[in-house]
Amino acid sequence: MSDADGLAPFYDNHVFVCMNERPEGHERGSCARKGAVQLRNYMKARVKELGIEKTRINQAGCLDRCELGPTIVIYPEGIWYRAENAEDIDEIISEHLQNGRPVERLMLHPED
Repeated sequence: MSDADGLAPFYDNHVFVCMNERPEGHERGSCARKGAVQLRNYMKARVKELGIEKTRINQAGCLDRCELGPTIVIYPEGIWYRAENAEDIDEIISEHLQNGRPVERLMLHPED
């Protein structure tokens, strides 16, 4: 069931972090080899620590942007990000998850 059925969604924000791992030296690279596991774990811990409710941080299989990664997508907006470090994650948490403002400098666009 969905909002259309009169029920509230389980989460206000559902965050997927690509954890795809390709072989070492692959031409497209992989988010896992670029630190996605550590970034996902950090994001999950920070969201819990900050008490941000109704937000779920999940791992995802390949999001098909590993050459730009680590890649993150946040729903319901469907906004895609590239995050390289804890500071990028903190900015996404603060601006997007807490204040509802996308972080333009970290956003990925379809033409990327």
